[in-house]
Amino acid sequence: MLISGYEDDPLVAGEDLLSRPGFWAAYLMWMGETADEDGEPDTGWFGADEADLDEAYEKLVDQERWPVFRIPFGGGHSVVVVNRNFPDDQGTEYFVSHPDWGRRHGHLATLDGHQAGPGLSWQELSHIANTTCDPNSPGVHDPYARLLLLLPALGDEDLPGDAEEAVSAALVRAAGTPVAEAARVAARLLLDHPLWEPARWEIPGPSPLSGGEPSFDGILQCDGSMSPRCGLRLARGITVAQSERLARALGTWPAR
Repeated sequence: MLISGYEDDPLVAGEDLLSRPGFWAAYLMWMGETADEDGEPDTGWFGADEADLDEAYEKLVDQERWPVFRIPFGGGHSVVVVNRNFPDDQGTEYFVSHPDWGRRHGHLATLDGHQAGPGLSWQELSHIANTTCDPNSPGVHDPYARLLLLLPALGDEDLPGDAEEAVSAALVRAAGTPVAEAARVAARLLLDHPLWEPARWEIPGPSPLSGGEPSFDGILQCDGSMSPRCGLRLARGITVAQSERLARALGTWPAR
């Protein structure tokens, strides 16, 4: 499987890994490391044990087969999660793609030694997770799994009151986590991201060159200084019409 910009890399579809017992522990447990009131993260929060975790983690960081997770959403767009497994530069990339954009990607977040984020507001994450797409299109379609896959890119200081409940429900549904445990994990995942602080998200004000229309075509902008979306278009180089379609797909701009 090839993605534009990764033609020389050993990418493989990773969606089958989601059903492995230790996958969610391998993918998410590191996010609980800043929580201190209850000790260290526990694989049991994710319905797994240490053996499950080790086996799934080996698959995630395999240098010869880089797992890719595709999350199709509105208008033919996809969020793509690439496990970039160079021997000395392992990390995870989150970006938005569309067949009409060619080699252009909308950079959301990077998890590595030079991290960049946050990449998604809660509004966008929730909208993407719950978007219904053609079930025959390749990628992840379960809304609970979609939410959890995108959670590491989240950073939003204005979380709704039901955000913790939504993540708890996703963990119960996708990872088989006991409800009481999931609620504690959810709070950490949402509020104690170890790589960046929660940020504010808003649509920028009118551009003097656009006749009073909002700039960035209705796409939210992040005020986090580490975010790829701080003061920049989500997908640079695409047309205004393409940017507006992306905003509608993200749920931040009404259809005309």
